[in-house]
Amino acid sequence: MRPVETEGQDQASLGLEGPNIVYYTKRKEEGDATKDKPLSSIEEIKYDPYIGEVATISQIEMVVSSIQALNYFPADIIAKTDTNFPPEQRHLQLRTSSNLRKTLQARSKAQTECRKYLFVKGFDEIETPILFKSTPEGAREFLVPTRQRGLAYALPQSPQQYKQILMASGISKYFQFARCFRDEDMRADRQPEFTQLDIEMSFASTDDVMKITERIIQVLWQTFFSQTIFENKIKTPKEYNMRDIPYHAPLYFPQITYDRAMTLWGSDKPDTRIGFHLLQVEDFLDSTLKSKLSPLKDPVIDLLKVRVSNPEKTRHFISTFLDKPSNAAYLDNPHGVPGIFIFDPSKPMNGLSAFEHDAAETIVDLLHPQRGDLLVLQARPDQPFMGEGFTMIGNLRRDLHAALISEGIIRKPFRDEFLWVTDFPLFSPTNDSDPGQGGKAGIKSTHHPFTAPKTMWDVDRLNTDPLSCKADHFDLVINGVEIGGGSRRIHDSKVQEMVLRDILKVPENHAEEFRPLLEALRAGCPPHAGIALGFDRLMAILRQSSSVRDVIAFPKSAKGEDKMVGAPSAIDAERWAEYHMAVKGGEEGVKRETEKDELTTGSKEADQELRSVADPKLQTPGPAQPDESDITPSTPS
Repeated sequence: MRPVETEGQDQASLGLEGPNIVYYTKRKEEGDATKDKPLSSIEEIKYDPYIGEVATISQIEMVVSSIQALNYFPADIIAKTDTNFPPEQRHLQLRTSSNLRKTLQARSKAQTECRKYLFVKGFDEIETPILFKSTPEGAREFLVPTRQRGLAYALPQSPQQYKQILMASGISKYFQFARCFRDEDMRADRQPEFTQLDIEMSFASTDDVMKITERIIQVLWQTFFSQTIFENKIKTPKEYNMRDIPYHAPLYFPQITYDRAMTLWGSDKPDTRIGFHLLQVEDFLDSTLKSKLSPLKDPVIDLLKVRVSNPEKTRHFISTFLDKPSNAAYLDNPHGVPGIFIFDPSKPMNGLSAFEHDAAETIVDLLHPQRGDLLVLQARPDQPFMGEGFTMIGNLRRDLHAALISEGIIRKPFRDEFLWVTDFPLFSPTNDSDPGQGGKAGIKSTHHPFTAPKTMWDVDRLNTDPLSCKADHFDLVINGVEIGGGSRRIHDSKVQEMVLRDILKVPENHAEEFRPLLEALRAGCPPHAGIALGFDRLMAILRQSSSVRDVIAFPKSAKGEDKMVGAPSAIDAERWAEYHMAVKGGEEGVKRETEKDELTTGSKEADQELRSVADPKLQTPGPAQPDESDITPSTPS
């Protein structure tokens, strides 16, 4: 037990908190045997098994015979419910926040419910190794040196190869809560180590995997929200057709192709709760307006409507939004800055004087804008989508919606919306920041090189036009968050080797890293498919948290640091020598690099702030006058 001080409480009571009991005491009460003991100490209390009546289910009257302190809480630490402890004291964060503890308990319960369902469906939970080998699958890896000169393990980006080998080993249904590691830049929904619910099924199609996944989501929503989402949340086919989302039975969640998602929402993980989708309006605009919007020749111009309330509130909101340095990237867009208009019936041409008369009427007929609505135009190149995850206006749509919610102008959506995104490109062009699998063909696998082509038509075009091939891949999106991705896998070793060597042109030494998988496929591997669900992101949605750090017991910081234990930590030269390694420049080199990193981070932040003051492009434009038709630039975040 541990004592907690209360105000105005005349008698002792017990608060039950799982296996722990917190008893409340009024410290100034005469005869209080605990008044000399620090609050939050750990104590053993002996009492008669039953004395008096049970007042409520959590309050029991008892007679205490003795109190013995087992461990004192330090007097120099002030622990109250409103105390903000730093990450270095994560144990006190957890101890003083019932919400954090409930989140960890909810995480445990969610894992239990998933396991129960999968066991009933005949799945086996099988662990795969954490110490793996370095392979060119796409993401940057964490390496673990060994004491054998020049040899290192790699922590797995996912158990992808192991689970496919299990399919070739006679295991028909596999799952595990897999620990995965990727050395990537941090953000709110990303950690260097994370957990995914990994599922693989032999003799299965993509529909089979999607059905299992939908049932898992149903189990979780039923458990945590008492919602039968298939009955109450999934709209009818007629309703979805009205919103340009085709409905496919027997799956419950609606499906949309990658190309359609990028066209309608400017994102491959659209938040369909935001309502209005994009319209292409370049055919309605005159050349003068197009030239103001973009230097591109014959661009696609997307139009976004954002529902606000009145022109004055909209002008203030957009001025504040544009003034943020974090939105500077939109103004640096080489394809053109966004054009922003406010629909205001009190202005000439309803505030759309930059449009020629017929175009303004057409847009009003299409959008039916209301007073105060924000209209945004953004140009982009007229070219196919090649695996990118967003367009600039797609990001702007998302960020405007988030800003409107944070400003209290609109309400946060109360419902959850589920979506399957399908028919991704099988291959995408490489770039300097993402070399993919390191091949020499100038293309990479959009997801991973084990994804099967969608149809026989795609198989036939692998050698002649790989960028036109579609993947039998699918992403699960909930409320605009990519929760998981799955696919049907290549199960023929000859096709897999052709993809690696002939299409991606992976160097010979890299291709040989996949030899164990190729040998497993060559031994008569059955067709198989699977999915990996990001369990941390899923828990963040279930707990209505904006960051996965809130649903992890010991999360890493934005720099990938565990401040609780001080990881990563410096290693001395003698320890490095055991692994036949040395730090370049010695300890002084480490110090210089650390200072350089800190200086770079600080200078970037300072540079953003300075730019917003010094660069005229980043100054918030004032409200347009009735007779002006200039375009107000806007900013994506």
